[in-house]
Amino acid sequence: MIIFYNAGIYLYYLLIFIISPFNSKAKLWLRGRKKWKEKLAVKFDNNKAPVAWFHCASLGEFEQARPVLENFREKFPEYKILLTFFSPSGYEIRKNYPKADFIEYLPLDTHANAKLFVEITRPKIAFFVKYEFWHHYIQYLSESGIPVISFSTIFRKDQLFFKPYGKFYLAILNRLSKIFVQNKESLDLLTEHQINNGEIAGDTRFDRVLEIRKSIKPLPIVESFKDNSKVFIAGSTWPKDLEILLPLINKGLKDLKFIIAPHEIHEHEINNFMQSCKLKSIRYTKAEEEHVSDFQVLIIDCIGILSGVYAYGDFGYIGGAFGKGLHNTLEAATFGLPLFFGPNYRKFQEAKDLISIGGAFSITSATEFENAFLKVMNSQNIHQEIINKNKNYIEANKGATDKIIGYSGLLLNK
Repeated sequence: MIIFYNAGIYLYYLLIFIISPFNSKAKLWLRGRKKWKEKLAVKFDNNKAPVAWFHCASLGEFEQARPVLENFREKFPEYKILLTFFSPSGYEIRKNYPKADFIEYLPLDTHANAKLFVEITRPKIAFFVKYEFWHHYIQYLSESGIPVISFSTIFRKDQLFFKPYGKFYLAILNRLSKIFVQNKESLDLLTEHQINNGEIAGDTRFDRVLEIRKSIKPLPIVESFKDNSKVFIAGSTWPKDLEILLPLINKGLKDLKFIIAPHEIHEHEINNFMQSCKLKSIRYTKAEEEHVSDFQVLIIDCIGILSGVYAYGDFGYIGGAFGKGLHNTLEAATFGLPLFFGPNYRKFQEAKDLISIGGAFSITSATEFENAFLKVMNSQNIHQEIINKNKNYIEANKGATDKIIGYSGLLLNK
């Protein structure tokens, strides 16, 4: 199986190389790893402090890592923090994150790369977030006696680990010092397959969104736009999501404004939406605080403020669930927003939970969305009940970070 694994790694690299002239993300992926050995050696040459390594696939996993990373930094100030990303969409946005001392791309998972990377950086402990299970890195860390913790992890029966031919991947899980899973179903799957290093901690994103809610910074443009109106916020949207939303937007309901935050900023998609929108719309980067209240639709055409924008919302739509999968619902739920999203949400425990408590609604068409939304909007009692339910749900699921940091302390103080 190792032959197939290695072949898959090299095939992935070849594919990235082939498409890089035509794909900006692939180009960044390659450029970020160019001469990584030399650059890394220079950065770590004079480092005498112990290192804690946090690895995330992309931006979403970074948000899960963040409360643990920041709490670790506070509890163990003598440690330097190494933060790595697999994807450009994580690295490029967080490459200047001030609470990490070293921020790098993760080199391709080969035996030689893993050995050299670990020997140069010399971590005392490593944290891999959610689905990051790289065979060579985890094997070399384990063989070197360096504890590896996986957290905010969630497992499903249909994953490769649990197939009849999945023993190679189960072995990766066995090398981890601890797997902090999100729910009982995940723990039961591990136990059923004789993986006994699991423990339920929950999802660290709950801790993260509570931090956001408690330390929210004002956004004057958004505040002025809201004025005295109700605001519907559509976050992380794709074109298909906007197709679902547009009929309701174009009805121009009284005292209701819309904020649209695309998942990716593409000029042609923003222009197409603005041409299709019958209401007066403006882009965030072109809005002026004094006049923005004159508009009914505000388009967030920059990155990094969506979590704060949700604080000004009364209702929310989360994109992605008409495509590969739903984006982050918790950033909106922490403010109590009643949520709406498409049908592809079943891999996301928090979405299923929110639906089960009546705080979120999955829809499959524009008509279904409109009916569900108007039912909530037209009843102050229903609206307030949902706000309370969603806020209470977030509060009830906090605490994963403390469990992970507590276990880390036990390992480091041995």
